[in-house]
Amino acid sequence: MKRGANRGGLRWSRSLRFRLLAVTVAGLTVAVVLAGLVLSGLFREHVQRQFEAALVQQLDQVTARLEFDAQGQPAIAAQALSDPRWLKPYSGLYWQVDAMAPDGRGRAGVLRSRSLWDTSLALQVDALADGAVHVHEVAGPQGAPLLVLERTVRAEGTDAARWRLIVAADLQATQAATAQFTRVLALSLAALLVLLAAAAWAQVAVGLRPLQALQRGLQDVQQARTTRLQGAFPAEMQPLVDDFNAVLERNAEVVERARTQAGNLAHALKTPLSVLENAACAPAPSDGAALAALVREQVQVARRHIDWHLARSRVAASAHLPGQRTALEPVVGGLVRVMNKVHAGRGVDITVALLDAPLFFAGEAQDLQEMLGNLLDNACKWAQSTVRLQAQVLGGQPSQMVVSVEDDGPGIGAAQRAQAVERGVRLDETVPGTGLGLAIVQDLAALYGGRLDLEPADLGGLRVVLVLPAARETA
Repeated sequence: MKRGANRGGLRWSRSLRFRLLAVTVAGLTVAVVLAGLVLSGLFREHVQRQFEAALVQQLDQVTARLEFDAQGQPAIAAQALSDPRWLKPYSGLYWQVDAMAPDGRGRAGVLRSRSLWDTSLALQVDALADGAVHVHEVAGPQGAPLLVLERTVRAEGTDAARWRLIVAADLQATQAATAQFTRVLALSLAALLVLLAAAAWAQVAVGLRPLQALQRGLQDVQQARTTRLQGAFPAEMQPLVDDFNAVLERNAEVVERARTQAGNLAHALKTPLSVLENAACAPAPSDGAALAALVREQVQVARRHIDWHLARSRVAASAHLPGQRTALEPVVGGLVRVMNKVHAGRGVDITVALLDAPLFFAGEAQDLQEMLGNLLDNACKWAQSTVRLQAQVLGGQPSQMVVSVEDDGPGIGAAQRAQAVERGVRLDETVPGTGLGLAIVQDLAALYGGRLDLEPADLGGLRVVLVLPAARETA
């Protein structure tokens, strides 16, 4: 049980839902704590300013009621002050007048409010300009915290005598109000955090629900209940679903193509195997040369079919790989040199017209050689004297290039052009060949997304147009 619980906790800690929820709750907690600190600080500062402003008014009142006699001694009529707390002992509101000597020292409590009773406020020596107000926090009667405001005044007609007027108020009520506000704020923010965490959990659960639908769809595909992902998905996930369905369709096409090729290969090999079987079952001829020739012929036929299907499978596997590019000019140059040697006895002139800018085929060099080699070989076989190869680039996206090979031979009629590209069909048995050349080119071009067209040539013979994907020249 303990091991299972640990495994379950580990699975939960690795889940996307847990991570999103943990990050969200952590962020909300930090935001709520910072908001609480800011709000509490703002409230404390506001209360402090209000309290200080009220105390300034009290100081102004005491200053206005301060009078000096003929000897320059201060006096304040307690009954002239409006707040009754001045008269109640230890009420929390106090005033005091200190004498200030020129050296900064003085005598505390020359005059004081009845609320101070028999005590006086002890303040440190403070250098004050006339009329300036300083603020302090000190311990007052019975140890209560006080906020103290002080200013200095002079008696009229005297230069040396300076008096310090002090007004103080108890901070306990203010501090209690601030603490109460902080407690209420903390409870409110805690409740808000709980609500936000619940909302975050709901948001994560609702947001990840499409992933659960995607998981069920994948399970249906894996268990062969369906062949593609089905259902309604959010707009953000739909491209992923479409791409995955495209991969499934591509895989299905590959499997179907493999089955078709296996069936075609089996069908193609059935004929030579039947011929060999009949030859083996027939009485042995007196001359073994005929049997050997028959065996060689059928083995060559079987080998051609096998080579053809292997080449087609290789191209099908690599046709859609990104980043492939083959320069056209070197391949054409090499093939022309080979054809000039192979068909040297026929005196065929092969001319090549390419663009000044380099052309690149978006595929493997071996496939390009296979396609152009078959086209040039066919053209040289049928040409009277001239074969012409041209290439150009088509605009648009994706970029394509067109390679045309034409000859001045007898050509092919419109009714026979469709048969000419069928595998194993030979229109003229007097010309050597296997009947696979144009069929190979057409299949390879189709695997690369291109096509093969047969047209009448300006030279009088056949013009074969090969359209293939083009690649850009790298910088």
